[in-house]
Amino acid sequence: MTHDAELAKGGGLLANKLLWLVVGAAVFALVGFVLPTPQGVVDVVEKYGFAKKMMEWGVAHSPIEAAHKTMIVLGIIPMAVIFFATEAIPIGLTGILMPTLAYFLHLLPKKMIGKTFAGDAPMFLLGVLAMGVVVVEVGFHKRLASWLLGWTKGFYVPIFVLCISMAVVGSFISAHAMCAFMTPVMMAVYYGAVTANSSPGQVRHDPDLAKFLLFSLCFALNVGGVGSPAAGGRNVIMMGFWSDYKVPMDFFTWMKYGMPIVPILGIVVAVYMILVFGRKVKTRDLTPGLAAIKEETRAMGKMAYPELVTCAMLLLILGLWIFGGEELGLGGPSLLALAIPVVFRITDWRKILNGISWDAWFMYCGALTLGALLKETGAALWLAKASLGILNEIDMGQGLGLWIGLSTLSGIITNFMSDAGTTALLGPIVIPMGIMTDVPGEPWAVGLAVAFATSFAHVLIVGTPNNAIVYGLGTYPDTGERAIHPMDFVKYGFVLFILSLVVVWLVGFMGVFKLVGFPEGILDTARQAMQSIR
Repeated sequence: MTHDAELAKGGGLLANKLLWLVVGAAVFALVGFVLPTPQGVVDVVEKYGFAKKMMEWGVAHSPIEAAHKTMIVLGIIPMAVIFFATEAIPIGLTGILMPTLAYFLHLLPKKMIGKTFAGDAPMFLLGVLAMGVVVVEVGFHKRLASWLLGWTKGFYVPIFVLCISMAVVGSFISAHAMCAFMTPVMMAVYYGAVTANSSPGQVRHDPDLAKFLLFSLCFALNVGGVGSPAAGGRNVIMMGFWSDYKVPMDFFTWMKYGMPIVPILGIVVAVYMILVFGRKVKTRDLTPGLAAIKEETRAMGKMAYPELVTCAMLLLILGLWIFGGEELGLGGPSLLALAIPVVFRITDWRKILNGISWDAWFMYCGALTLGALLKETGAALWLAKASLGILNEIDMGQGLGLWIGLSTLSGIITNFMSDAGTTALLGPIVIPMGIMTDVPGEPWAVGLAVAFATSFAHVLIVGTPNNAIVYGLGTYPDTGERAIHPMDFVKYGFVLFILSLVVVWLVGFMGVFKLVGFPEGILDTARQAMQSIR
């Protein structure tokens, strides 16, 4: 059964694309052009300099007009979510819609809009998608599958090994890179398993098994971001904010608070995936698939020239990511995946171009534009301050209540913006909040609460590059059709998003924070620094 046929069979309202196209457009028009601009939006835009900045850019001529532009951005958000989740229009076209609206509604300067499609992040994803194509083209993914999972057997053991190991590995090296390496591996395991359970000459697909493997990989890598500062820029950004208040945290101290949570999160991902898909999956034994891949790997013999070049390319790119620093970024090294295979003649240029999921790339670039709109117009700040006001009203303004509230807010925002962008937005707001509560352990506790939750972008396909990568590279080997639909992230990711937060609340805030404790005096030091800053 093809994925489109599966969707049409059980889609119901979700399959009515015209309906969701009208609903999304209507919500956008209502919020952006019909509803009056709340005074709170005007205050935020004027008080925090967004109006002045927009007037200097020439996109607004008064604070009122700047606030109206902010309302238009607030209208784009629900429309984008509806379109991304339901594919009311092709997902890549939804991505293109973001800069198109920004251009024609004059929401940002033209040069800034263009940069969202041509910066480091778009180049990174383009290179990663090309990397996945090359790995499959030369067959290196089968050797990776044999190395990593070939020793496991059955149905449950491979999943637990996968989820725990990927969560831990994702704490130290680029989760996006591992996602690019491992997505073809998961599809190789899938294809080997279903082929072994099919009649000769005919492959009987099991779409739920494909989703089961891909989401287990993706979500496990997502949650690994809690473990160490090496997991992503958002953790380093938060550490920079602490340094500004004279209470710096080192690498291994972060690990004391974050790493104990990681394997537990990995186990939760495995258990949740088994509970969700256990009864749906028809192929209940992965052993034949793993054995078939091991046999194919033996038949391949020693690594041939194409595989050696591919392996060297992967190691080179990974090394440049780790040691290249800010000078190289992630995008520059990633683009080597487009050049090296062609220069060293291990695959054809046109095969790489045809294999890249341009839908996923345009979708992710559009999400970057949306993130820039949220940040630069003050829409994200207004949403954050409105949410914080609600926390104070319901008596969650300090200690555990504040950590729970802010981690929830951070997790929600990170499904719309990059994790680094979310941390950069909330950090300057929440750290002074934590200091003013006079709770021992601040501002480390409130900062960790925000940073931890930015790893839980499970709900929307645009939430993290990991989601875009499994969507783009997760295709059936024989048909090339995608195994995942964008709505699947909402369907399977939302509950896991809640579970991930609950684990952090119970294990992290109520367990690790108490057992590890916080250094004496950091609250007083941070309070003095805040007074001097003021």
